[in-house]
Amino acid sequence: MQEKAKETRGLKRSLKARHMNMIAIGGTIGTGIFMGSGASVSQAGPGGALAAYALTGIMIYFIMTSLGELSTHNPVAGSFYTYAARYVDPAFGFSLGWAYWINWAATIAVELIASAAAMQLFLPNVNPSVFIIIFAVIVIGINIFSVRAYGESEFWFSSIKVAAVSLFIIIGIFVILGVGGHSPGVSNWILADPDKGRAPFVGGFAGVISVFMLAGFSFAGTEAVGVAAAESENPAVNVPRSIRAVLYRILIFYFGAIAIIGFLVPFTDPNLANPNNDVFYSPMVIAFNSLGIGWLAYVINFVVLTAVLSCTSSCIYAGSRMLYGMAENGAAPKIFLKSNKRRVPIVAVLSTSVIGLFALVTNYVGKGQVYIWIMDIVGLMVFIVWFGVAVSHIRFRMAFKAQGKSLDILRFKALLFPVGPILAALLCLVAIVGQFFLTGLAPADVFLYFIGLILVIVLFVCYKLIKKSKLVPLKDIDLSPREE
Repeated sequence: MQEKAKETRGLKRSLKARHMNMIAIGGTIGTGIFMGSGASVSQAGPGGALAAYALTGIMIYFIMTSLGELSTHNPVAGSFYTYAARYVDPAFGFSLGWAYWINWAATIAVELIASAAAMQLFLPNVNPSVFIIIFAVIVIGINIFSVRAYGESEFWFSSIKVAAVSLFIIIGIFVILGVGGHSPGVSNWILADPDKGRAPFVGGFAGVISVFMLAGFSFAGTEAVGVAAAESENPAVNVPRSIRAVLYRILIFYFGAIAIIGFLVPFTDPNLANPNNDVFYSPMVIAFNSLGIGWLAYVINFVVLTAVLSCTSSCIYAGSRMLYGMAENGAAPKIFLKSNKRRVPIVAVLSTSVIGLFALVTNYVGKGQVYIWIMDIVGLMVFIVWFGVAVSHIRFRMAFKAQGKSLDILRFKALLFPVGPILAALLCLVAIVGQFFLTGLAPADVFLYFIGLILVIVLFVCYKLIKKSKLVPLKDIDLSPREE
């Protein structure tokens, strides 16, 4: 019986509480904040970037509380796919599950591009493909070995990231206060540029909306704790504990880091987002270099590498488990259920990893431009997934009411229901729709955004036509909790 409790349809429940905590942190702190935050400040100014991250942070907090309620009640590898298919419509779950897998498979390429960019600052004469291959082998090896290896590596990688961002924020506060030298004051928050506009809100509301996708990319991965619930030793305890701390991580790490960057680096700095250059820089590196403490810039570059390893590993983990969960329920080929002797879905891991090798192609085009493009596409996909989580949670609670069931059976209850998921869903829609109508994107960029959205719609419609699925009646929704 004890062994049975440790297994979940071939997956082994071996992630401890400390692993789950760091998976949640690791999902919050990635290359989006180390690299992508520079593009956000460059496009929207310090105030615009801060506003975009604030709105996205509020949204992701309510998404996480919704996910916490769903995943503690029903901890499964399919996570978002299972909830959407069970509580809304099988077609909705099908399109959401594949969107989530595509999201993570594409993100692997983004992270590997970032790894090559970071290493070129140390070894500019080495072909970037070498670094991409080396890092790919490392993270694939970690994921193939065991889920415990993934959890342990994420614990240490995330610890390094937390320490680095904390150090940046502390040093930044001292500099702003004028300790040890000249303080920049608020000069960067009132800076004006004849081409871009005036800080702090460059481009006004449209400027804020324009960086929603970058902010979404930065927060993408926070929801991975819901996927990991199926392999947690005690999801009923570990998942809620990890989710409750998300708000503090958002406030401290994202709000703190973006605000400090806004004070220390002018939005007009060309190195914040230079898509036509082969090497682009972390805004933290730019800040430390401008302060004359270049050795800390090298430390940050090392941290960027650990962040790349961490995020790439998380991409492979989350993507492969989604593929596995869909295969369990017939939404993906059964071959993805094949596991090795350590209960790792080996085919799903390798299939997800292969997509990341697209990063090698970017050696022949502008890396910075491709990085921003993929970040935007991934950002759109993750907003669609988050929207799906909010809708699934709303339908989940509606089913409880329709069936006259007591909420007392829930092990974790989302805060401020129904306001939380409704607000989160509306913010997701604003972010998605706003990209097409408020930001004045070039036709090529609009086309790139439409690729992800069209793909999700096509998946949904095709499933509807082939399987003839319908919206699940509230009284027919299965609300039984998963047995541990």
